[in-house]
Amino acid sequence: MTHATDRCRVFRQLHQSGCFVIPNPWDLGSARLLTQLGFPALATTSSGFAWSLGRHDNGVSLQEALGHFQSIAHGVEVPVNADFEGGFATAPAAVAANVAAATATGIAGLSIEDSTGDAADPLFELTLAVERIQAARRAIDDSGTDILLTGRSEGFIVGRPDLSETIRRLTAYAEAGAECVYAPGLRTKADIAAVVKAVAPKPVNVLVGSDFTTVAELAGLGVRRISVGGALARAAWTGFLQAAKEIAGQGTFTNLARAVPFSEVNGSFASE
Repeated sequence: MTHATDRCRVFRQLHQSGCFVIPNPWDLGSARLLTQLGFPALATTSSGFAWSLGRHDNGVSLQEALGHFQSIAHGVEVPVNADFEGGFATAPAAVAANVAAATATGIAGLSIEDSTGDAADPLFELTLAVERIQAARRAIDDSGTDILLTGRSEGFIVGRPDLSETIRRLTAYAEAGAECVYAPGLRTKADIAAVVKAVAPKPVNVLVGSDFTTVAELAGLGVRRISVGGALARAAWTGFLQAAKEIAGQGTFTNLARAVPFSEVNGSFASE
């Protein structure tokens, strides 16, 4: 499955029923290994990609992000959803222009966030946030692609954990053209179930960055899609830092003995 249209079709089908995990690679190698494990779709992670460049989250440019999307989307056979942060712009017209550029990278989906990056005023005013989703929707429609649009509300991870406001925003984004909705930071069954019920039949994505739930549990709540954000990248950094700190601090190498064998890693890329 290499044609972008086919991947968009498959990606949409995944959102129609059941529950699937869409893990988040941070480079082409991690993306290819995840596809070998059988995951039906992938999603990029802004934090994981930024860390791979020695930057903080949201510290990459639009052009760097577009190049990353293209590398992943053209390097694997499964659909890829792009973490498009806040659209790399504030004004709806600029968001639309940037989304139009993203539609040419081979992705099957992308998300738009409503966070401002300002700790004192962390969420865009609702009218502007809705206009930004509408602009992204028009850009996708004008592109002639069938890319799936996800609307994200960031309140629970930017210091505004208000369930009613989150539901109000997600509902508005769905009405504005988002085909999937996503509120990272939701952790309780009650909150997740409330969002699923409020936006039904729109599919809901839930972020899992620790062991607070299971796939079966979220599926039972009606969640359609599960992502892990930068958690897989953090897990990789954990192993790296544990081994490096041991070498630097103790002069021993026991953590290296726990590493996946060279032959297993190298063999995973033999056919690429």
